[in-house]
Amino acid sequence: MTTPTEIDGRALILAPHGRDAAIAAALLRQSETESIICSDLTHLSALLGDDIGCAVLTQEALCDADLGAATAWVARQPPWSDLPFIVLTQRGGLSDRIADAQSLSEALRNVIFLERPFHPMTFVSVVQNARRGRYRQYEARSRMEELHESEARLRRLNETLEAKVAERTAQLERAHEAVLEEMRQRERTEEALRQVQKMEMIGQLTGGVAHDFNNLLMAVMGNLELLRKQASNERIVRLIDGALRGAQRGASLTQRLLAFTRQQDLRIEPTHLSHLVRGMIDLLERSVGASIELKFALPEDLPLTLVDANQIELAVLNLVVNARDAMPDGGAVSIAVDAVHSSKCADLEAGDYVRLTVSDTGHGMDPKTLSRATEPFFTTKEVGKGTGLGLSMIHGLALQLNGALRLSSAAGRGTQAELWLPVTSQALSVPATAEPESPVIEPAVAARATILLVDDDALISTSTAYLLEDMGHEVIEVNSGADALSVLEQGRNVDLLITDYAMPKMTGAQLARAARELRPGLPILIATGYADLPQAMSMDIPRLRKPYQQKQLVAEIAKALGGARSSAVDERQQSPSGSGYR
Repeated sequence: MTTPTEIDGRALILAPHGRDAAIAAALLRQSETESIICSDLTHLSALLGDDIGCAVLTQEALCDADLGAATAWVARQPPWSDLPFIVLTQRGGLSDRIADAQSLSEALRNVIFLERPFHPMTFVSVVQNARRGRYRQYEARSRMEELHESEARLRRLNETLEAKVAERTAQLERAHEAVLEEMRQRERTEEALRQVQKMEMIGQLTGGVAHDFNNLLMAVMGNLELLRKQASNERIVRLIDGALRGAQRGASLTQRLLAFTRQQDLRIEPTHLSHLVRGMIDLLERSVGASIELKFALPEDLPLTLVDANQIELAVLNLVVNARDAMPDGGAVSIAVDAVHSSKCADLEAGDYVRLTVSDTGHGMDPKTLSRATEPFFTTKEVGKGTGLGLSMIHGLALQLNGALRLSSAAGRGTQAELWLPVTSQALSVPATAEPESPVIEPAVAARATILLVDDDALISTSTAYLLEDMGHEVIEVNSGADALSVLEQGRNVDLLITDYAMPKMTGAQLARAARELRPGLPILIATGYADLPQAMSMDIPRLRKPYQQKQLVAEIAKALGGARSSAVDERQQSPSGSGYR
């Protein structure tokens, strides 16, 4: 690109006759304008270009000349370019012939006619004016190019700006969506936390009620057993038996409540869930009836899981019966077992699980009903058709086994229950060789002992004391751990300590530890309705599960006293002095 400052403004001179060309060049040289003298029109056409300020031609040089090359160059000029041609005419020459002048002007566009003779200053002035006009053309071109460049830069900036705005908008949209998702996740987490807290509160309430109910059943069942022994009237015996059966049903109910609160006593062992469910097929088919189709998917290649098989069977039966009740007009129930992996989430730790799924094609549950499905005593069945403890028991069992119960349902689209149970690396237990069953020890035959009985509930303490005395034992009855330690510190003869676990000020576990410090080797039984004693309790102490009957009391006392006597014999055999407690 040629800029105005780069143009040398040279003039092309074509005057083939006489000394006109030399004179014109000399005049221009005096005004500091360079010029090139051309030999003919072809030579001049070849020199035409952006660096030429003007062209000076004489009239006679144009006579009968071929203007094709010059005209073609003029036509190729860009819109901003208009090279001035100064034609030196003779007096009365071309300038007077209007038609010829117009034709030449159309061919060369920018034509200036200067009639000879003229004053030298006139010639120089015309040339300078032509060059200034040419210079302004280049200035206009430069301005146009600058404008185009500015427009191009502006377009690029706009494009860049649009891209940046689009990118920023996308970032803001992503950030906004992330914030919304975080808010939704927080709401879900808070709702899950509220649900956990609600279930924990319900569990604490239910556990407390079950514990107190166990204590009441203890007194009722113990007194009924003693009363039955004294009754001679057959009608009264039947009434007492009915009352005992009712109390035992109440005890079963408390066990289901404790299952919800994760406080039931479990017998954990490695189990193959497919085998377990396969062994229940006949029972399940009888339970659902002919109108319900049962479908099973029970693969063999599954890992083992550590569960209480009896409780899992009860859970499966509960789920299938619930599915049956949700399909009064018939339908299908699918029972499947598979191995799955879970990442850490609200209800499960990360790890491998065996999943037992029971799904039906029943009427399903709406979201409100689904949210309350595992609450104890909540049921949608008619009065007398259910206790509302089935799902709550399974929920508590799953938590106690470090698993989870997951329910999904929609009104009119059935329900799916998933029981997730952690995988174990333990091997299946080898069934032990059956041993002859130990004979039941009757109260009259049981070894007589002095028993220190500790319970803060006088009703329970009195009832249990009567049972023990009926068995022939001597009973020292106290109502606190401090009183029990006082008896031991006095040196009184005590063969066995039976203590309640949940007592104020000093629990049964704390009493057992203090008693063993005073009397190492003292046999101890802890009576409790809870499944687990504190992990901080390092001693392995047998538990007497509430509510218990006299025959269970007989068996546990016999085991405790029998083990103590065996330990005493071993100690005497190992000790030269034969010394030992008692």
